[in-house]
Amino acid sequence: MTQTYVGIDRHMLGLQDLGADEIRSILDRAAYWEQQTNKVTNLLNGKFVANMFFENSTRTRFSFEVAEKRLGAEVLNFAAAASSVEKGESIYDTVRTLESMGIDAGVIRLKPIGVLAELASKIKVPLINAGDGNNEHPTQALLDLYTMRNQFGHLRGLTVSIIGDILHSRVARSNLWGLTKLGARVQFCAPINMQAPELGRYANYVDIEEALQADVVMMLRVQLERHEKGMLNSAEEYREQYGLTVERAARMQPHAIIMHPAPINRNVEIDDELVECEKSKIFTQMQNGVPIRMAVVERALANS
Repeated sequence: MTQTYVGIDRHMLGLQDLGADEIRSILDRAAYWEQQTNKVTNLLNGKFVANMFFENSTRTRFSFEVAEKRLGAEVLNFAAAASSVEKGESIYDTVRTLESMGIDAGVIRLKPIGVLAELASKIKVPLINAGDGNNEHPTQALLDLYTMRNQFGHLRGLTVSIIGDILHSRVARSNLWGLTKLGARVQFCAPINMQAPELGRYANYVDIEEALQADVVMMLRVQLERHEKGMLNSAEEYREQYGLTVERAARMQPHAIIMHPAPINRNVEIDDELVECEKSKIFTQMQNGVPIRMAVVERALANS
């Protein structure tokens, strides 16, 4: 069964500019792919997809690669550390070179903000955002939405607490846009110096006790590499004030679930005992990444 996409922008740059109906259609299509018993289809046979990672990632790249291969596409993996980018070639020239060689779509992960949108205006093949700076990470948010919808049967009316380094988090931003469009309420919890003031008009900042009363408690990775200038005194202090400890988890609602985009700093943002506890959906999120990314890659290339 082939999905038909009419009149859409084939690029997937973020959820901020994606409509609610289109988000739902991606979630629905992911459900279709999850139900398929055949591990590999020939839907995208003859299509070439390049995974262009100018920023390191293991989970996201492997998840995309599995999704692409399950769809029957030919996969090219590109790592900036082993490329001419190290020799000074621009990101644009690198992507343009791969386009010239005949790729049909590109999955791209970047550190600098704003570059992806500029690339999309110049590159003809569809580009899928696999994370750009602290701007957006749309497929992570989509798999998070998918996980929540599978758990509760709906998203409208849910309260989702996102706890941690909001300032540097593209995951928090994409989840904010996607969840609010589908009728959920998002609230943030973060130390003052990890808050993103510009997002305060879209979601309230609450203390840790109020955050624990949500339907979904989503912990963000403490990005230790971004805190060399004193934003974080110590991992131990962070855990004491904002970590999801066993004691705090006991105060969550009985029906509530724990989520985390991973990778996880165990015993920093979340206690080791909670990572695979009954409430935790962390590994379920990872599992759901494959059908979501199948739906997103199919959206980019189907009927092309």
